[in-house]
Amino acid sequence: MKYTDKMLRDGALEGKNIVVTGGGSGLGKAMTKYFMELGAKVAITSRNLEKLQGTAKELEEETGGTCLPLQCDVRHYDQVEKMKDDVLEAFGSVDVLLNNAAGNFISPTERLSANAFDTIIDIVLKGTKNCTLAFGKHWIDTKYQNTTVLNIVTTYAWTGSAYVVPSATAKAGVLALTRSLAVEWAKYGMRFNAIAPGPFPTKGAWDRLMPGDLKEKLDITKQVPLGRVGNHQELANLAAYLVSDFSAYVNGEVMTIDGGEWLKGAGEFNMLEQVPEAMWDMLEASIRSKNKK
Repeated sequence: MKYTDKMLRDGALEGKNIVVTGGGSGLGKAMTKYFMELGAKVAITSRNLEKLQGTAKELEEETGGTCLPLQCDVRHYDQVEKMKDDVLEAFGSVDVLLNNAAGNFISPTERLSANAFDTIIDIVLKGTKNCTLAFGKHWIDTKYQNTTVLNIVTTYAWTGSAYVVPSATAKAGVLALTRSLAVEWAKYGMRFNAIAPGPFPTKGAWDRLMPGDLKEKLDITKQVPLGRVGNHQELANLAAYLVSDFSAYVNGEVMTIDGGEWLKGAGEFNMLEQVPEAMWDMLEASIRSKNKK
């Protein structure tokens, strides 16, 4: 077995109806494909209906499953409500909500306009809130049990990060929402969990975060103890597990999948890995000589 292999047994998501926001491309598309391969029906949403339709057609041809493309700007609650109604009309029920829609870019914070800051907050935090309220209230009102909300956050949701302050602010809010509702709404048969991915390069998002030749100048693999970026199937495997009934006792957790990246950045002396072997010999000799005095 390899880490690029598919993890769950065939039919593991049979009978599940899933909504994936931001499902038209990138990681959302990768997770959607695996959900469909495991037997789920999936509705994908974003603002770009043409891209969604192309993705849905492609995934249906590849998997033989069902993929419903629905245009929706998650920043607007009325559009989220309509999207929810359209999914329910098509599928009859919804078992899983995956809040994946996001926006991000790198910038010194003083260069950001208030509108630019708001755009990220509105997509990430407000959009997650809108979808969670719409589907959560529906599940409560209809007494529909065994439902799951899976949110995509990031490791800097708990550490913060310079140069992506709007995203860090919004993702921290999503993490708090996840843990809070995991307790409050468990009585309604809902589970809430989150995934905090490290670097999983995708063309669209990666190009925005690492424009120009930044990708070559800033080799992200050097920041990851395992020395590589993530493979999309690895994230899809984790997501599929967390929305499946195999994880029925997992609630209120955030699963980090980053090769140890955030821990490396958090350790005060982790930069010492740059010290060459010969210098360690010198340092050790110096320490020993001082201890003998």
